[in-house]
Amino acid sequence: MSGLDHKFWDSDPIETLRVGPGFRLAAVDPDATPGFDGVAKKNADKALASGVGLLDSLQEKLYANSRAAADDGGGRKVLLVLQAMDTAGKGGIVRHVVGSVDPQGVRLTAFKAPTAEERAHDFLWRVRSRVPGPGLIGVFDRSHYEDVLIARVHELAPAEEIEARYGQIRQFEQDLVDDGTTIIKVMLQISSADQKERLLERLERPDKYWKYNPADVDERMRWADYQAAYQLALERTSTPDAPWFVVPAGKKWYARLAVQHLLIDALERLNLDWPPAAFDVDAEKARLAAT
Repeated sequence: MSGLDHKFWDSDPIETLRVGPGFRLAAVDPDATPGFDGVAKKNADKALASGVGLLDSLQEKLYANSRAAADDGGGRKVLLVLQAMDTAGKGGIVRHVVGSVDPQGVRLTAFKAPTAEERAHDFLWRVRSRVPGPGLIGVFDRSHYEDVLIARVHELAPAEEIEARYGQIRQFEQDLVDDGTTIIKVMLQISSADQKERLLERLERPDKYWKYNPADVDERMRWADYQAAYQLALERTSTPDAPWFVVPAGKKWYARLAVQHLLIDALERLNLDWPPAAFDVDAEKARLAAT
């Protein structure tokens, strides 16, 4: 567990939230706060604030290594995949967690419905072009998993094709890992009741109208089908090198804190040092002094 977080957690969320053998999505309590010992939201706010400086420093170190003449970071990069039902808080994660680091070191992609050009290629074609380069934290707001979630629920592809896609996803992600990418896959889990309340809030607030999509109600009617599709996706594609983490998101503050912890842990595990100077420091000091 990150040394920073020991005072806020009574168990490591890395293990608590990881999808392993026998995992059942239906057993996850969306309002739970597993591992968090802070009890109250005010303590979670303190915990989140305390992690901002560390996350920013770790991200800068990752970025700096990729820009150094001698890249001791080995071209390392991080990919955060965010999946969830609508209103679960993906935008809040991007804004309050990822948004706390230098934006030049972040590559955000919000995948929408595929274009005609994208549909003309295999389902991973558009995703491959958006994976993060060395030194970057890539964020997928929705991802290639749409092609085994929506496609299964709406029967947009034959069942055997969707089954084949799970294997293609596993291989795609393993290729990324082998190329130096640390993958953090997060499913934010909320309840149907919470989603209904959050959608209603958007209808009651003019400043939230822009977030509301009438199609969200249509998708709500398929809630059970989506839960089944998520269960299958989690089972088929949570691997040792690219595990899934299911984060209860009924309390937005907990979800943000948990994802921040996952990011900090992933960056700390890279064990990066600041890159050494590619020039003679003393000589440059002397040259500067003479100006």
